[in-house]
Amino acid sequence: MVEQQLIRAAQSGDRDALITLLRNIETHVYRTAYYILNNEQDAMDASQEALIRIYTKINSYEEKAQFKTWVQRIVTNICIDKFRRTKPSVSIEEHELVFRGDDNVEREVLSTYVAKDIQEAIEKLPEHHRAVVVLRYLQDFSYNEIADSLNLPLNTVKSYLFRARQQLQSLLQDYQKGGVR
Repeated sequence: MVEQQLIRAAQSGDRDALITLLRNIETHVYRTAYYILNNEQDAMDASQEALIRIYTKINSYEEKAQFKTWVQRIVTNICIDKFRRTKPSVSIEEHELVFRGDDNVEREVLSTYVAKDIQEAIEKLPEHHRAVVVLRYLQDFSYNEIADSLNLPLNTVKSYLFRARQQLQSLLQDYQKGGVR
């Protein structure tokens, strides 16, 4: 079934269609929650809360916006609420590096550190900047989709992204110089 057909069927009370729809979006929902909250357990909690909210509110979805935009708005709002309620914590669990028997080990290690630096820099952004960065660069949303998801004017989204990029550039330069951690 096509997504729109699943949505209509779910809104008509077809429980199987709703479950299929939720399964289709659960990874996307978790990924967004993880990038905003940067904590696996919090992301799982927020994802579950978002999926439950989607499950219970499917009838309130109107085709004025794309379904993924509606879903992202729900996930982002839950994450922002969760972020406001609790102080962000840094996970002490580090991901293990798996070394392969090829000549690209150095490149892989460096790319792992760069990815970690980028993730840490994103964590340091104010929550509204972090949300637009996650939606734009990690979820590949257009500016209009971000504006719809976060219920912001388009120019505000552009401004937040501009400022976030400046902040990220500054933070990453500090990391490169061995500064902020």
